[in-house]
Amino acid sequence: MKLNIAVLAGDGIGPEIMEQGVAVMSAVAEKYGHEVSYKEALCGAHAIDEVGDPFPEATFQICEKADAVLFASVGDPKFDNNPSAKVRPEQGLLAMRKKLGLFANIRPVTTFDCLVHKSPLKDEIVKGADFICIRELTGGMYFGKKQEPQMNAELGTEDALDTNYYSRPEVERILKVAYQYARQRKKHLTVVDKANVLASSRLWRKVAQEMAPQYPDVTTDFMYVDNAAMRMIQEPTFFDVMVTENTFGDILTDEGSCITGSMGLLPSASTGSSTPVFEPIHGSWPQGKGLNIANPLAQILSVAMLYEYFDLKEEGALIRKAVRSEEHTSELQS
Repeated sequence: MKLNIAVLAGDGIGPEIMEQGVAVMSAVAEKYGHEVSYKEALCGAHAIDEVGDPFPEATFQICEKADAVLFASVGDPKFDNNPSAKVRPEQGLLAMRKKLGLFANIRPVTTFDCLVHKSPLKDEIVKGADFICIRELTGGMYFGKKQEPQMNAELGTEDALDTNYYSRPEVERILKVAYQYARQRKKHLTVVDKANVLASSRLWRKVAQEMAPQYPDVTTDFMYVDNAAMRMIQEPTFFDVMVTENTFGDILTDEGSCITGSMGLLPSASTGSSTPVFEPIHGSWPQGKGLNIANPLAQILSVAMLYEYFDLKEEGALIRKAVRSEEHTSELQS
């Protein structure tokens, strides 16, 4: 198979972990006779410094023409500590998702037996945890109507606004993705919302209740997000596939990293109407830049997800096998 990959290393430790991800991808491609070409592009703080835009048009064109995007991380403290900054690295990530139509974020949370002791939770709680969070990626507060902080003359104080907007088609399409994953796994889907408080969540629950009979082979249950956050810590093995809106999904999946013991172990895929993106869920960790201490496993596992997306399951399985046991890493080079 021929694959054209857009490589967006980004900021902080991004270039370091990307180097390892590309090395693994190339080794597997050589072993199985695939032809992989790479094209690097700017994004994040690096792109702001170079051209003033965290996701330049040239980068978008490279991504749109590629078969897949291998992405690392964006973010820089000089923007984090400046609330008045007009342009931020994270805006590039949001722009990439929107322009490529990446509405479904797939984040597996899987424990490694050899690292269970690294989790802050008891071994007997986390051992065997293996679930997927399907996060809606282009709606909700991240993309709804906003008002930056400003003085409200009527109230005589400063206020701001973020709108948590969702439409039925947005909810339906992400639920379809979630049901497809549930059918491929243990046939258990948990819809996470806050329907007792939020109107947008009541739309999610209404649509999910209407769609559930279309998937009689899947057990569908509903859980408020605060309860889901507690259940993930108390009994992570309860979950198989969970689906939720943008903001809740962002928080819950970061919480999921505590189950495995490290955010540096979790990959993700973002899919939709255009080029899919594969990336670790962790940030740019600028404090670790250049110290040769960054964990590249999430980036490498993102490569496994990339291969599997193109139905190259044996290639993905080899990477996962190597990650799980050091004794198998030589297989990537044989």
